[in-house]
Amino acid sequence: MPIYGYQCQACGHEFELMQKMSDPDPSTCPACGKPDVRKQLSAAGFQLKGSGWYVTDFKGGAKTSTEAKSGPEVKTSPDKGGSDSGPKTGSSTP
Repeated sequence: MPIYGYQCQACGHEFELMQKMSDPDPSTCPACGKPDVRKQLSAAGFQLKGSGWYVTDFKGGAKTSTEAKSGPEVKTSPDKGGSDSGPKTGSSTP
């Protein structure tokens, strides 16, 4: 759940509430009781939790220009002969 900061315009009291996005804003100041509370703007904070989130994760070795564009090279086995150029259809023309 996000933490929202609020400030009372009457007394200047600042406070934070952890609430759902769908919860209504507080209507009165907890310090003075007046109904003049406004939401404050703040920078969004987040944490990456778990293993594997490091600064070096996306700083791999230098890639060649063809590998960066097309991805890794896929090796295929050579064709073992035959003149088949595609799938055979079961239809014939009279």
